[in-house]
Amino acid sequence: MTPNLKAGFWTSALIRRAEVSGAFAAVVKRGDKDAGACLVKVRLGDGEAVLYRPIRNMAGERVWLPKGPAEEREIDLYINNRVDDDPDLWIVEIEDRQGRHFLTEPIELPQGG
Repeated sequence: MTPNLKAGFWTSALIRRAEVSGAFAAVVKRGDKDAGACLVKVRLGDGEAVLYRPIRNMAGERVWLPKGPAEEREIDLYINNRVDDDPDLWIVEIEDRQGRHFLTEPIELPQGG
């Protein structure tokens, strides 16, 4: 998420990009409208999902780190644990047959991936 954009505005833009491209997207949990962090869950079908969470890379830039693909219930458990720790967290869920995340910021692939 771009640091100077409010979370509510940023999530609306993400949902709009997904919908314009033919995917379904929705906010499933609203956090702090100004400063809440956001997790993006992409449902792949067949009970699997990928979770994108924001981190800072070695240069201090915000990038998205994918978790998965994994069983959707494993992703949901991770999300629920994060929400317990951070009630200001936003959760956006995207359902897209192609597995697109619609994030415009860089994606940081895990080492070896």
